[in-house]
Amino acid sequence: MGTRDKRIDAYIAKSASFAQPILCYLREAVHEGCPEIEETIKWSFPHFDYKGMLCAMAAFKQHCSFGFWKGSLIFDGKTEKSDDAMGQFGRITSLKDLPAKSDLLGYVRKAKQLNDQGVKVPRKPAPRGVKRELDVPDYFTTALRKNKKALATFERFPYSHKKEYVQWVTEARTDETRNRRLQTSVEWLAEGKSRNWKYERC
Repeated sequence: MGTRDKRIDAYIAKSASFAQPILCYLREAVHEGCPEIEETIKWSFPHFDYKGMLCAMAAFKQHCSFGFWKGSLIFDGKTEKSDDAMGQFGRITSLKDLPAKSDLLGYVRKAKQLNDQGVKVPRKPAPRGVKRELDVPDYFTTALRKNKKALATFERFPYSHKKEYVQWVTEARTDETRNRRLQTSVEWLAEGKSRNWKYERC
């Protein structure tokens, strides 16, 4: 059997009066379609997990939203509605905006099946001809400019290699660690090395 989270009870109770029956209906549909579902709160709104994230719902001032984590696979890339709301069903203002109960249960069961099979949503490749921009901190750029070889290597590197260095430095928890990583980065770049050069095959 699945689990129910009291925080979702509280979330529904605090929602606008029009939203409460919608959220309750969606909640029960998810449990019916996937009895093993586990409820939780993520990013401040209700989520339903089963071998990973399955779906989520939210209430706003004038509408609700509901969507599946792998919606693109469930709906073959097409959503039920297309507007500015989250999820695959657009702005839900009443139960009439939702699909038939049998269809909704079918979507839940399809989502469950995808998670059972461990299917992952494929990442969308970057559009051709579009150059990805990396947010490089000023202190990183300043350090590189002090070493011409390091700067030349960094500018020559592909996006992925640059990102590995920038993330390694910026994710440091203390200034001391950050400065140490920055110094090491400049030294390795001056030698023409990638961030993970130790693990690369010769």
